[in-house]
Amino acid sequence: MNESIFMEGPVCPVPIRKRGQVIMGHGSGGKLSQDLISGLFLPPLGNPILLAGNDAGVVELESGARLAVSTDSHVVWPLFFPGGDIGRLAVCGTVNDVAMMGAKPMYLTAGFILEEGLELGLLEQVVASMRLAAIEAGVQIIAGDTKVVEKGKADGLYINTAGVGHIQSNLHISGNQARPGDIVILSGPIGDHGIAVLGARGELGFETDLQSDVAPLNHMIAVMIQASNQVHVLRDPTRGGIASSLNEIAQQSQVAIVLDEASIPIRTAVKAACEMLGFDPLYIANEGKVLAIVGREDADKILSAMRASRYGEEAVIVGEIQAAPQNRVLLRTPIGTTRIVDMLTGEMLPRIC
Repeated sequence: MNESIFMEGPVCPVPIRKRGQVIMGHGSGGKLSQDLISGLFLPPLGNPILLAGNDAGVVELESGARLAVSTDSHVVWPLFFPGGDIGRLAVCGTVNDVAMMGAKPMYLTAGFILEEGLELGLLEQVVASMRLAAIEAGVQIIAGDTKVVEKGKADGLYINTAGVGHIQSNLHISGNQARPGDIVILSGPIGDHGIAVLGARGELGFETDLQSDVAPLNHMIAVMIQASNQVHVLRDPTRGGIASSLNEIAQQSQVAIVLDEASIPIRTAVKAACEMLGFDPLYIANEGKVLAIVGREDADKILSAMRASRYGEEAVIVGEIQAAPQNRVLLRTPIGTTRIVDMLTGEMLPRIC
């Protein structure tokens, strides 16, 4: 690494900070979100389960059974976009958060904030989409709630979902389990969801047939775990993209994550949109991708298992774990330099999940 030149990579502009107020950047999934959580929520609410910083909390019952529990709120706009809608997104997002702990998702709850004037036919379509996504994932929605707010107060529809899954006793998958020598696998091209939603808003300036990647990943993850006991970390890179997710893991495990830029798959339409708008695809949200950090000796076996699954056909090895510099994500560029990939600062694409 000594021969490399370290450069700060492109990130979105730092927003004007408004002291004492929530700003859009607090919902980015990046540094401002992390600051909000660590500075405001964790001091009064923190406990060992919450402080672990994973996509789901892991609890052990008196019987010895271990459960993964997660909750998520969905405020995407527009409600329907190429490849998905807020209903499919709500189910898949929570299923995936539970699955990232190696758990088998089993049950969901759903809470609906409905705006006065929302067409019942549209709501019926969303609920039907949730049903199909739950069937695909193999989970049941067992409880729910509805609230109605005045016109203009909810942008049509918000959905909150919570999920519960069972973890096998021998599994200990967590963000703090990355080890030097491990391999980083990405399940497919990045940025599809964020750019597809942006296109649905008419903000691209050109036509594209790009579809959101929103999908339940639990079946693929189950196959990966069955193939090897060397799956150490799983993370779905949603808000803040793969850059923010990998920074979280580097900090949790106190390691360096080194990516090979040429190996990271990005569709042509995503590249074109990012170049035109000045975005870095490493920070664009995904809703059907997983980052897997696995033992080097079983990396090929796990990669083959992913490629045999519906949502992992384009899986590739994109990097490795090193001991130093701790808490850093580095990107090896095609020209032989290495630049620092920091956590997202600010908000690039609001209201995408």
